[in-house]
This record gives sequence, C-alpha cells and structure tokens, in this order.
Amino acid sequence: MVPAELRRKHGIEAGTKVKFLEDQFGRIVLQPITEEFVDRVMGCLEQGPDLLANWEKEHREEDERDR
Repeated sequence: MVPAELRRKHGIEAGTKVKFLEDQFGRIVLQPITEEFVDRVMGCLEQGPDLLANWEKEHREEDERDR
C-alpha cells in the first residue's frame, strides 16, 4: 500500500493508474499516471521536433527524387 503522505503529495487517488518501472540499480519505481504527469510529458513533446512535419518533408523529397 502507498502511504497516505505520498498519495496526497503525488495525487494518487483510488483508480489512479500507475506504471511500474525498473531503474538502473534494479529498484522498482512506481509512476502514477495522473493528469499532471500527462501534461508534463506532453509539454516535453511540444518542444521537440514535429515528427509529422519531418515525415511529410522526407516523403515529398522522396517523391521529387523518384520523378
């Protein structure tokens, strides 16, 4: 069971999905999948490359080479 202090701190409520991960030291890490976590992950992706735009550009270039 997750202690109440940690549940409150990390927004873990009944029904909150979690992911179990293993770190480089073999420890098991529990990652709550909360709205805040999803927002942070999406924020990281916003700063990254536009993968769809890159894919479209590559395929346009391939089409031009094939002509």
